[in-house]
Amino acid sequence: MSNDLFQAPDYYLVDELLSEEHKLVRDTTREWVKREVTPIIEEYAQRAEFPAHLRKGLAEIGAYGPFIPQEYGGAGLDYISYGLMMQEIERGDSGIRSTCSVQSSLVMFPIYKYGTEEQKRKYLPKLASGEYLGAFGLTEPNYGSNPGGMVTNFRDMGDHYLLNGSKMWISNAPICDIAVVWAKNEEGRIHGLIVERGMEGFTTPETKNKWSLRASATGELVFDNVRVPKENLLPGRSGLGAPLSCLDSARYGIAWGAIGVAMDCYDTALRYAKQRIQFDKPIAAFQLQQKKLAEMITEITKAQLLAWRLGVLRNEDRATSAQISMAKRNNVEMALKIAREARQILGGMGITGDYPIMRHMMNLESVITYEGTHDIHLLITGADITGIQAFK
Repeated sequence: MSNDLFQAPDYYLVDELLSEEHKLVRDTTREWVKREVTPIIEEYAQRAEFPAHLRKGLAEIGAYGPFIPQEYGGAGLDYISYGLMMQEIERGDSGIRSTCSVQSSLVMFPIYKYGTEEQKRKYLPKLASGEYLGAFGLTEPNYGSNPGGMVTNFRDMGDHYLLNGSKMWISNAPICDIAVVWAKNEEGRIHGLIVERGMEGFTTPETKNKWSLRASATGELVFDNVRVPKENLLPGRSGLGAPLSCLDSARYGIAWGAIGVAMDCYDTALRYAKQRIQFDKPIAAFQLQQKKLAEMITEITKAQLLAWRLGVLRNEDRATSAQISMAKRNNVEMALKIAREARQILGGMGITGDYPIMRHMMNLESVITYEGTHDIHLLITGADITGIQAFK
């Protein structure tokens, strides 16, 4: 059990840009993370086990679908509040934030946005309360950056759909109660279907031997002639744009969450540098260490301003997919560089579970790849500014 001494940096007084509600949401989440996550997360990461007992607490602080209206069980908060929650939860662990991102942006969001009123009332309150945990099935073994090439498909059998195929690298898969699955119909059009645990032919084998996101449950979604009721089709939108809109919401949360990791690594390295004595003085007195720390706080500050402005645009429904891609790519790369520099400041101690840095660094190796790889996001920006797509 570690004592969480975290103090959040705010070099440009970004707090002054936040409302009182924003700060209340953030501070409540921060205190919960300090109390419930950081004391136990190293042990769970070492065991490669998801701390399932946190499910209820995450629901109680509103981390599942905070932007979903209250009538469906959500908190009815804005997107800056959602971002701040993801920042604080990922400060605890990227895997725990992944659980919340999937639940909120990849399961609740499409049901709310594209589902029927019956689907919303059936699933959203249970997802918001944590009674149900959801998964999102898009990536396949042979189709990652090119999801439109998916082969998972369903056929109209008259009174039901017959679903076949598989999805890979799915957060929450081994423990999910439902999955929002994207598959092609007989005309090759992509649709979303809600698949429930217990449907015959639906299995969720766990992915083992991960060096990253070890406190997150990752697995596959396998469909072998699964009979899906017709009322489980999401009718509001079809085509690849539907799942990509969900990824926009998730990528937005990641852009904030990565800041939390960077803050934690910076705060850990700063405190250590002030306390670690070498050559008769704290290592914080040496120019090279000050350079590292000064660059860290500069990059964190830039990322905070980028995320805040993106949040304003998202609240106004003006944030573009390309803008979200830029923030996700920049902020995750920033966090990973800071984690590596912080590890250097701690020397050999940086690789131990006594400090969070190596766990954060390993987690970020997944975060920089999922929800669109680092390179694909760069090419999204390139396509946006030139009008030419380089990845097709």
